Amino acid sequence: MHGRAATQVAVAGSAALVGIPKGTIMNIIERTFSVVSPADETVPGVVWSPAENPVGALILAGHPAGFDKSFPPHVARAHALVRQGFHVATIDAPGQGERPRTPEDAARVAAFQEARGVGDQPLFNQLLGEYTTSVVERAVPEWQATLDALLALLELEDDAPVGYLGITMACAIGIGLIAAEPRITAAVLGTVSAHDGLLTAASKADIPVEFLLPLDDQDLPREVGFAVFDAFASTEKVLLGFPGHHRQIPADGRLETGFFARQLKR
Repeated sequence: MHGRAATQVAVAGSAALVGIPKGTIMNIIERTFSVVSPADETVPGVVWSPAENPVGALILAGHPAGFDKSFPPHVARAHALVRQGFHVATIDAPGQGERPRTPEDAARVAAFQEARGVGDQPLFNQLLGEYTTSVVERAVPEWQATLDALLALLELEDDAPVGYLGITMACAIGIGLIAAEPRITAAVLGTVSAHDGLLTAASKADIPVEFLLPLDDQDLPREVGFAVFDAFASTEKVLLGFPGHHRQIPADGRLETGFFARQLKR
C-alpha cells in the first residue's frame, strides 16, 4: 500500500477485483486482492508475478483441503511456477482461510469426520462427496470471476494461456471448473475422492491433464484415483503415482515434468 492506490476492475457487472501491491521478494511480485463473487461474497486471494520476463500466461492454483492460500507448501509450488515465468493466482475456497464455514458446511464436515472415525468407509465417501459437491458449486463461479478480473489486472490478452493446479478438494473444484470454463487449457490435478458428479464432470475434460496419485492412502484408495483418471476425456493425460499419503507429495523434483511449460508457453 504505502500511499499507492489500489487497482479496481469491474467485471461483467457481477464481480469486482481490488488488487494491492504488496512487495517484491526474490524477483517475485506479490499482490493481494479480493473478488466480489457473483453471489456477492468477498473472496480474498493472492497473485504472484515474475519481476522480469513474464511469459504472458496465468495459472490458477487451488489450495488443498483444510488449508488456505497461505499454506507454505502451496505457496512454494506457486513460487516455483513463477520462477518459470508464469503469473500464479490463488483464492481461499469457501469455508477456508479468511472465509468462515457456514453452519451447513460445519455440519457436513463433522458428519464425514465422524463416519471416518468409526471406520464406515461407504458413509464417509457419501458424506464427503456431498460436501465436496456443495463446495465445488460455489467455488467454480468464484474462480471464473477471479479469472475475468485477473486478465484485466495483469493486462493479459483475452486469449492468454490459462492453466489450473489443484489437489484434494482443489482437484474437485478444478474438475468442475475445467468442465465449465473453456479458457483453461491444461491442468495438474490429483488425490481426490470420486463420486458420480465428479466423474461426470471429468468426462467433459478434454484438455491435457497431469494427474498425481498417492499409492498408499486409506482415505483415497488408488482405485478411486484410477477411476477419476480413466474418466478424463482427454487423450493427452498422464498419471504420476508416488508412495505414501496425499499429504506426502514429493517435493524433491520427482514429479516435476515441465508440464505447464510445454502446454502454456507460446
